[in-house]
Amino acid sequence: MTRSPRILTPIVVVLVALLAWVTGTQAMPAAPSAAARPNVVFVLTDDLSWNLIAHMPQVRRLQADGVTFNDYTVTDSLCCPSRSSIFTGRFPHDTGVFTNGGADGGFGYFHGHGEEKQTFATALQSSGYRTAMMGKYLNGYLPADTQGGTQPYVPPGWSEWDVGGNGYQEFDYDLNENHKVVHYGNRPQDYMVDVLAGKGANFIADSAAAHQPFLLEIATFAPHAPYTPAPRDADSFPGLTAPRGPAFDTLPADAPPWLAGRAPLTGAEKTAIDSGFRKRVQAVQSVDRMLTTLRAAVTKAGVAGDTYVVFSSDNGYHMGQYRLNPGKMTAFDTDIRVPLVVAGPGVTPGSTSTAQVQNIDLAPTFQSLAGTAVPSTVDGRSLAPLLHGGSGAGWRTTSLVEHHGPDALPDDPDLPAPNSGNPPTYSAIRTGVYTYVEYSDGSREYYDRTTDPHQLHNLAGTLSPARLAELHAAVTGLTNCHTGAACWTAGHAG
Repeated sequence: MTRSPRILTPIVVVLVALLAWVTGTQAMPAAPSAAARPNVVFVLTDDLSWNLIAHMPQVRRLQADGVTFNDYTVTDSLCCPSRSSIFTGRFPHDTGVFTNGGADGGFGYFHGHGEEKQTFATALQSSGYRTAMMGKYLNGYLPADTQGGTQPYVPPGWSEWDVGGNGYQEFDYDLNENHKVVHYGNRPQDYMVDVLAGKGANFIADSAAAHQPFLLEIATFAPHAPYTPAPRDADSFPGLTAPRGPAFDTLPADAPPWLAGRAPLTGAEKTAIDSGFRKRVQAVQSVDRMLTTLRAAVTKAGVAGDTYVVFSSDNGYHMGQYRLNPGKMTAFDTDIRVPLVVAGPGVTPGSTSTAQVQNIDLAPTFQSLAGTAVPSTVDGRSLAPLLHGGSGAGWRTTSLVEHHGPDALPDDPDLPAPNSGNPPTYSAIRTGVYTYVEYSDGSREYYDRTTDPHQLHNLAGTLSPARLAELHAAVTGLTNCHTGAACWTAGHAG
């Protein structure tokens, strides 16, 4: 009797992924038959910090069903650079996207420099996947823009495209729906997260009915400011206040110049932070329900056993920590360390990983799970071995964060408000033990997170010249790597 390739193929894919782990290569076998390849449902939130997860029961259920990566960081705590790294698997110094607009960032740079031509979407679509992008794309993208064509622009690689531009208010927005601009108003049913949840469920059903493997990315604007909740959540969590951990309203000792000297938060600022945190918790309730909707759709379509569900954020968010008003862009863990939760075939329920993983690892993960080749130009590494029980032995020990600043673009939705944190250009490395930052003005930070997990004691001034030289070499090695092999090697030098 001939065995079904549906049983054999996933085993082969996992074995080859493990072989790639051991040999240090990223080569994958020829794509298996469409019926055997797993699906991916990827929910990417905007500015979602770890302290919101306690208020998201469906995300916690996903954690119980899968693996949580506790040391997952982004390449830049800013929307467009982070999303560019997610799409391509490359660091900002390779995508060229360091900001949300202007000469070194935004959709204009990403599109104008051909970055859209080689993403996880183009790779999966070319191998027979149905692909869908819904919600937020890149800063500066406008739904009605034709990019010189005859109809609203849709980037390559996407079978379904339902994407907005300025959707932060969650109401009164436009979506480019497969080259057609559709306006949504101010009715409760127009709330964007709910609209995307419905579209995502329909895409899952249609893809399963067509017997095609699929990848669905839904990128919400929530809980980005102005933290707009769905109407049914607007009165929830009465009296909730922002967490007040050790870093709240506290300056680190020997803070760098951009941070030093800040006065304590005023009563009005603390009140605004509490109100904002409550609204953020309200806003993510719809995202949490979206997870329920999408997972139910996968189950109803009969493909739950063949589908990976991935939940994450493009960056974190600080609210009162280090005397900073709400914002991001810093190298503190509040801003760069975000949730990554994955459930699916072969993933051990309720497991955790402390491997140093980054958002550059998502694109090669999606491609390797699909059985498509990962180009050598991809800086990241597939997480498939970690998903399927790997211990993390031999994984990179050092992650890189790159940022250009300060931000002064007047039309940037992330333009920092006064006293919210707007650091100058820096490069930082983060290991399981410490965080080290080099700023363009010559200042440095070093936090030993084993003894100082809240990063309140900058020890850079106490380090020997030899140790500083070692750290500088580690930063330089990562900021100058340009291939998967080179970046993998540099990621072990910290």
